[in-house]
Amino acid sequence: MRFFWLSLGFVSLSMGMVGIVLPLVPTTPFVLLAAYCFARSSQRLHDWLMNHRQFGPMIRDWREHRAIRRSAKVVSTLSIVAIVGVSIVLGVATWLLVTQLVVLTGVLVIIWTRPEGSTPRPR
Repeated sequence: MRFFWLSLGFVSLSMGMVGIVLPLVPTTPFVLLAAYCFARSSQRLHDWLMNHRQFGPMIRDWREHRAIRRSAKVVSTLSIVAIVGVSIVLGVATWLLVTQLVVLTGVLVIIWTRPEGSTPRPR
């Protein structure tokens, strides 16, 4: 089972890193999943992720407060607006645009109803 959790942790972390540069791929859920997987497979990797300058605070915010930092909320919102904008410019089918709007509106509701993150960033 250790190999399974370790592999899933690396895949999740990789997807989270892809999400940093691709607006359609979410970062936070994959990083949270990686932390969960590493906690079950490698204390060293779990500690590294928890102490990571970028990822550590978001994991702690979620674990301790079920919170998302305002900066992450803003970036998510701008990414979603950009995705919808690109879809409109590309002239995607109406049914697809409506589906996209419904799903992404639900995502925004979840994001913006979470409390603000409170963990200070390490210097």
